[in-house]
Amino acid sequence: MTSATTSNNKRQRRSREAWGEVLTRFAASGLEIEAFCAHEGLSVSSFRRWRSLLADDVSRGVELPPPGAPQTGFVDAGLLGAGGRLELRLDLGAGVILHLSRG
Repeated sequence: MTSATTSNNKRQRRSREAWGEVLTRFAASGLEIEAFCAHEGLSVSSFRRWRSLLADDVSRGVELPPPGAPQTGFVDAGLLGAGGRLELRLDLGAGVILHLSRG
């Protein structure tokens, strides 16, 4: 097996935003799902699953950033509060709150 064949068999993991971009391309393509997925090298079942997940997000009012927008919200907690106490509280929505403390 050649390295090119090996690399073609690897599954690519896409972020939520990347799937949003895929769905935008699909909407503009005018192709049927099967043809679009074959052209993009996607699994039809993965495509349908993500289309459903993102449609659920839209129906709940969750907005995806526009395609190509920089990702925001990353905090390197290793640099914050060095040598002192750090408390971080994140509201993840749907009643889920993540509370981290250090020090």
